[in-house]
Amino acid sequence: MLKINGEELDAAGQTVAAFLSSAGYDATRIVVELNEAIVPRGKYAETILNDGDQVEIVCFMGGG
Repeated sequence: MLKINGEELDAAGQTVAAFLSSAGYDATRIVVELNEAIVPRGKYAETILNDGDQVEIVCFMGGG
């Protein structure tokens, strides 16, 4: 199990890209922090989520 935005999920073994896709995120409008470090967008497909990881996904919102 790992924590994604404070919620415990069983996503270990997936890449960041696979998790984002399965969860319906638009990867062009978010930032992913893995264990307190930003994951570069170009590394989503090769970064594997592991048991015990802490993930924060921040979505950009437009406003005016």
